[in-house]
Amino acid sequence: MLRRLDVRGAGADLASRLPRPAGPGPGPVAAVEAILTEVRAGGDGALLDLTERFDGVRPDGLRVPAAALGAALDGLDPSLRSALVAAAEGIEDFHLHQRSGDTNYERDGIVVEGLRRPVDRAGCYVPGGRARYPSTVLMTAIPARVAGVAEVALCVPPDRTGSVPTVTLAAAAVAGVDEVYRIGGAQAVAAMAYGTESIRPVDVIVGPGNVYVAVAKRLVAGEGRVGVPSAFAGPSEVVVVADATVPADLAAVDVILQAEHGPGGLAWLVTWDEAVADAVAAEIEAQVARSPRRADIESTFAEGGHVVLVEGPDQAVDVSNLIAPEHLELLVGDPRALLAGIRHAGAVFCGPWAPASVGDYLAGPSHVLPTDGSARFASALTVADFQKDVHVITLDREALLKVAPHVEALATAEGLAAHAESVRRRRERP
Repeated sequence: MLRRLDVRGAGADLASRLPRPAGPGPGPVAAVEAILTEVRAGGDGALLDLTERFDGVRPDGLRVPAAALGAALDGLDPSLRSALVAAAEGIEDFHLHQRSGDTNYERDGIVVEGLRRPVDRAGCYVPGGRARYPSTVLMTAIPARVAGVAEVALCVPPDRTGSVPTVTLAAAAVAGVDEVYRIGGAQAVAAMAYGTESIRPVDVIVGPGNVYVAVAKRLVAGEGRVGVPSAFAGPSEVVVVADATVPADLAAVDVILQAEHGPGGLAWLVTWDEAVADAVAAEIEAQVARSPRRADIESTFAEGGHVVLVEGPDQAVDVSNLIAPEHLELLVGDPRALLAGIRHAGAVFCGPWAPASVGDYLAGPSHVLPTDGSARFASALTVADFQKDVHVITLDREALLKVAPHVEALATAEGLAAHAESVRRRRERP
């Protein structure tokens, strides 16, 4: 079920021995460009046409009535409502610790104030289709609220009846979402970026999705329409590093859990013990055979499922850093010893009592994480993704006189006469 790779002895050729996703390629990019063009030109009508084409339903309206959010929460099973509230509280508490205030810096009379200011309006994308993701509502909208964003809009693909799942609407009520729209895919990204008759454009778009959603976010950001986090939040990934100290069934279920999301992601087991590889692989096969999401898991494994045999812990760390996975689980006797070498991962889970599922729901950090190797340069969604720094610079005459010669010299070197003149004129004034 999982393809086995033996990279022992690979040495400097390790990177070339590890398969990596090919990237979105020209096909999805061209398809997304066409969708963006259609929405930009056709507005609401285009959104309804595209929803009918891709989701098999034509909703009677794009926006979910505001009253439906509270009604969904009121009608929710008490245990599920309690879980949503507990998750929301944990997410909010964690992100409150990320929030930073204004700063003040002074050097030789130059005063620079750093003002942290939220964007006015944020757009959150929550996937649908294969599963319901109320957790993603919380993981995107709550950091936005903590950041101080005044308006939060949410796009969710409708089901075959044209509705948004009740639990997703309930999560939107818990998170304080202002607007919910029944739109999915790249067309939802286009709607939030360009705006339509019914949807006002946003300043930032966040949230995970399939390759088309991830490509759409990059394209509209490249147009200068909106901000998006630097992470590529695409199909889910997990790398599980395991040794003989952890039961095989635990390692197996953790390899499987991110594969449940469906095709396009990665599900890797990395070990230096052949007996562990055999035992976990057998457990995976048995658990997948019983899984209600067997088709999704197998589709992930078909393209991105591997058992990697390495020389030892050091090479396991090297493999992980090369992959830069979204989720990394260290199911080993001494996870801290491996953690010291980990440089690239979206989130790391240490030891047998910390499965990635806890991070997916309520540990606190957002589960919107970098995929497709973007953990090399990007992080989880944070409060900072909804804020920007405004710098306020103040000098008195004495401070200007100190720096003026340097400004003049640099401006003259760059051939910018007015830059030099702007300080020269001030130096000549009493």
